[in-house]
Amino acid sequence: DIDGKKDIRAALAAERKFFLSHPAYRHLAERMGTPHLQKSLNQQLTNHIRDTLPGLRSKLQSQLLSLEKEVEEYKNFRPDDPARKTKALLQMVQQFGVDFEKCIEGSGDQVDTSNLSGGAKINRIFHERFPFELVKMEFDEKELRKEISYAIKNIHGVRTGLFTPDLAFEAIVKKQIIKLKEPCLKCIDLVIQELINTVRQSTNKLDSYPRLREETERIVTTHIRERDSKTKDQVLLLIDIELSYINTNHEDFIGFANAQQRTAANATKKRVMPNQVIRRGWLTINISIMKGGSKDYWFVLTAESLSWYKDEEEKEKKYMLPLDNLKLRDVEKGFMSSKHVFAIFNTEQRNVYKDLRQIELACDTQEDVDSWKASFLRAGVYPEKDQHENEDTMSSGDTVSMDPQLERQVETIRNLVDSYIGIVNKSIRDLMPKTIMHLMINNTKDFIHSELLAYLYSAGDQGSLMEESAEQAQRRDEMLRMYHALKEALVIIGDISTTTVSTPVPPPVDDTWIVKDSSPPPASRPPTATTAPPIRPPAVRGPTPGPPPPLNLSPAFGAPPVPSRPGPPSAYAGDTNPAMPLIPSRPARVPPALPPGIPSRRPPAAPNRPTIIRPSEPSLLD
Repeated sequence: DIDGKKDIRAALAAERKFFLSHPAYRHLAERMGTPHLQKSLNQQLTNHIRDTLPGLRSKLQSQLLSLEKEVEEYKNFRPDDPARKTKALLQMVQQFGVDFEKCIEGSGDQVDTSNLSGGAKINRIFHERFPFELVKMEFDEKELRKEISYAIKNIHGVRTGLFTPDLAFEAIVKKQIIKLKEPCLKCIDLVIQELINTVRQSTNKLDSYPRLREETERIVTTHIRERDSKTKDQVLLLIDIELSYINTNHEDFIGFANAQQRTAANATKKRVMPNQVIRRGWLTINISIMKGGSKDYWFVLTAESLSWYKDEEEKEKKYMLPLDNLKLRDVEKGFMSSKHVFAIFNTEQRNVYKDLRQIELACDTQEDVDSWKASFLRAGVYPEKDQHENEDTMSSGDTVSMDPQLERQVETIRNLVDSYIGIVNKSIRDLMPKTIMHLMINNTKDFIHSELLAYLYSAGDQGSLMEESAEQAQRRDEMLRMYHALKEALVIIGDISTTTVSTPVPPPVDDTWIVKDSSPPPASRPPTATTAPPIRPPAVRGPTPGPPPPLNLSPAFGAPPVPSRPGPPSAYAGDTNPAMPLIPSRPARVPPALPPGIPSRRPPAAPNRPTIIRPSEPSLLD
């Protein structure tokens, strides 16, 4: 047909005529040919699309949702909008302020579960690092007693004092209060560093405008540095206020009368709270490979002991170490190690664990190390002093008089100093976070919300600030194009799912009515008589659709009549059935001699019987 350049309509018509007229395909004509193939393929394609649409729709929706957050900041900005840069600047500054405040104050939405935020780290500085720095000042007991004895002797001079001098107490207290300046200033420096890190983290969304991000970081960091000096001045002022007047009438101050009872009270208090748990957590014990290697254990620190277990259920205890005569020591981190290490050792040179003189404990971060050190300080385990300081203390300790009266005075002043310094420490612990929050953190938040925009306008040209990097512009265009393509795809899929009508595949052709004839083909059948044989009752086989019945066909067969074809006259010429449309066939064919339902038997041959050819089955399409 292609070579002959036949028209497609004519080719389809010829194809249909072929299947209708061919004996092997006429009963399958409706399931053969190009139209049926087209219908079946279309049905299969429709079913496949219908099955895959839900998964494709959910995948597109998830991609659109992931892009929604990134496109949110600039999906409404049009390049041809003259106010686009102004809108972008305002939105970026507002977003920066919101992100900074969320990092400091905390937020319930979009919580980071992998890292601590700036506010959480500042909270640890307030309540773990700063108290740790304060507690470190309290462990130098020998040095403090030596200073008290020197103060008492210098106040008495050449005279022999009968009473404990008040001036010695005041001098020692002021010297201890002055020592508070260092941990307070260190706390401010730590908070400033976390604030600057928070600012840099909050400006990550300004990456699309490099100049704007750089200028924003510079302005805010400069403001934080300015507030740094003011905050330090205010904290030093607080310490100077404490130095200006020693209030011995404070309600928590023990007074001279109760100073002698302080030691006994402390000992009783320590005996009452032996099982108080100070801290729990995972630590790694660093042991040489020959002795088992490093292992992680669950540690429980109480007021009297350090225990470690196999896991946090605390059922299988591995060891319990008393805290008597223990001290802490810093250990340098190994070259290939990523953990931070500190050690516990016995001051009397005894083995701490098995045959080890010290136990090395490792944490993942330096913050965890500092937190554990602060917990050990609360339990009475203090850091090790430098070696030269120990030597100086031992050499000077020999010069201290062993006068019993002086020892009693030193003990009295020591208890008074301990009581008053505890009051000062409590006050400083309370005022330091408040001062830093007011003068530095809250002031920085107000500056970002109210003054940052004005500083940005005065810093330079707005156009230069809002210049996008080439990479960011390309990324923005790609994201916007992908975003709109996903939305359009979802719209198209929605239309398909609502307008497509799926019809089931046509059922198979019912060919049960075809008689499976075991007689030879019509061409080889011997000539039969022109007269019809007698009709048998339809008791052997049921009704079967087939060729048209004879004139006296019993209605029990129920087969539809088939119109006669032109040919020689037969016994059915007198049939009263109405004429039916003719089926194209050979002109010499006549109705069959045997009615349907008669067993297939070949009658005896007759010499004058003409050959009868069975007609083809009728087609409902004709």
